[in-house]
Amino acid sequence: MAAGFSFNVAATDGAARTGAIKTTRGEIRTPAFMPVGTAATVKAMLPESVRATGADILLGNTYHLMLRPTAERIAALGGLHRFMNWDRPILTDSGGFQVMSLGPLRKLTEEGVRFSSHLDGSKHMLTPERSMEIQRLLGSDIVMCFDECPALPATEAEVAKSMRLSMRWAQRSRDAFGDRPGHALFGIMQGGVTKDLREESAVALTGIGFDGYAVGGLAVGEGQEAMFSVLDYAPGFLPADKPRYLMGVGKPDDIVGAVERGIDMMDCVLPSRSGRTGQAWTARGQVNLRNARHKDDPRPLEEGCTCPACTGYSRAYLHHVVRSDEIIGSMLLTWHNLHYYQTLMQGLRDAIGAGRLAGFVSAFHALRAEGDIAPA
Repeated sequence: MAAGFSFNVAATDGAARTGAIKTTRGEIRTPAFMPVGTAATVKAMLPESVRATGADILLGNTYHLMLRPTAERIAALGGLHRFMNWDRPILTDSGGFQVMSLGPLRKLTEEGVRFSSHLDGSKHMLTPERSMEIQRLLGSDIVMCFDECPALPATEAEVAKSMRLSMRWAQRSRDAFGDRPGHALFGIMQGGVTKDLREESAVALTGIGFDGYAVGGLAVGEGQEAMFSVLDYAPGFLPADKPRYLMGVGKPDDIVGAVERGIDMMDCVLPSRSGRTGQAWTARGQVNLRNARHKDDPRPLEEGCTCPACTGYSRAYLHHVVRSDEIIGSMLLTWHNLHYYQTLMQGLRDAIGAGRLAGFVSAFHALRAEGDIAPA
């Protein structure tokens, strides 16, 4: 494992585990949810506000940062941590998922991906070597190897071809990353929803050797049932002494189900994106503050929540600023959502540590089944 980077499991409960990832920039409590700061900012939030929600680590985006303001400019200005005023760990994805989503704007070869910028149409080439260079310039604490993530549904042959290309790219990423004390490199398992392909990918990755391993290629259209069926076995193919990261997940029930199956890290844009569209996540499920039923409601968004949206404002006020498209609506709901997600992660960590995860999960689902309660 890279110098200055370590992972320990403090307790287990079934397949679930809790522990900590230690980096030179601080400790990451696991299981961990990483808010997404795509373009060097978690939208509608100050960095210190994100930290106040309980976040130990943020995710940045290689694809978006390489286009604007460019990795070279960020490096010249002291690196991503200084640039965005976040002094704790940062994980950057490799850009593979974003390039996949460009569809006809990209051309895939063995070398890498040639694509046109969605911003201005300029031409770029992203390879494993260039992805490692960009993430080095950014100064990421956790670097993701460059992979190809096929959209599902796809044929097994298509998934197999893509996975084997990603494994060749994983070796090239490892070679290009080199020896960087204080910085970790994670490999990414692919293979769609086919068990044999997932196992083949895991064997290839562990043969190369990484500081942590991601389960990629899920939450891309296969549905929760299929995702969970993969997570029933995929984490077990990966080394137990390394962190396991499920990329791009997800909704609260996705997170709980993933943790039950042995996942240590997750990220998703959902809590911040929902906050900008008037949607709040609570223990009783999702609440749409645009709905007229909130316009005269003096209650807080969620009883017992200690975030600023719940301690300082009523549902009626939140409804008003959301319907009026006031910026404070996005700020308050994003803060609440991130606070809820981090509270959920702390609850999971505590439950695993106490050996009572089953009871926690049962109570989690029972509250969600009740749903948001209308005022009397």
